Amino acid sequence: MSATHTLDSIRADFLALDVPDRLQLLLEFSDSLPDVPEGAVPEDHWERVEECQSPVFISVVKEAGDIIVRAAAPAEAPTTRGFASILVQGLKGLSAQQILDVPADFPLSLGLQNAVSMLRLRGMSGMLWRIKRHVQELAA
Repeated sequence: MSATHTLDSIRADFLALDVPDRLQLLLEFSDSLPDVPEGAVPEDHWERVEECQSPVFISVVKEAGDIIVRAAAPAEAPTTRGFASILVQGLKGLSAQQILDVPADFPLSLGLQNAVSMLRLRGMSGMLWRIKRHVQELAA
């Protein structure tokens, strides 16, 4: 099994669909962004993803040796929530090195260029970049 098995599987799911269905799958991911329990993340541990048009916040912490990625995005921003959900779910269970090894162009590999704007894809790239930066800091 590949270190990024879940991300590979997510990418394969997107690429197996026609463009309109890819957008629908992204919206389904939006609905499955895990809720962050109240108080689970201290206020000062959230980072705003400035590359996103919508207010998206990420938190990356190490708990019991595991890297935990959490994200919060408003329901009225389903595309952004979908991207955040893909990363939260796809990075779950990966080691710090495995997360750092995720290709920077992973968002482009989902085949969504004709379904969403490049600005939105840049937002997902910004999320991934920030997650990796936090992982590097935690590993140092």
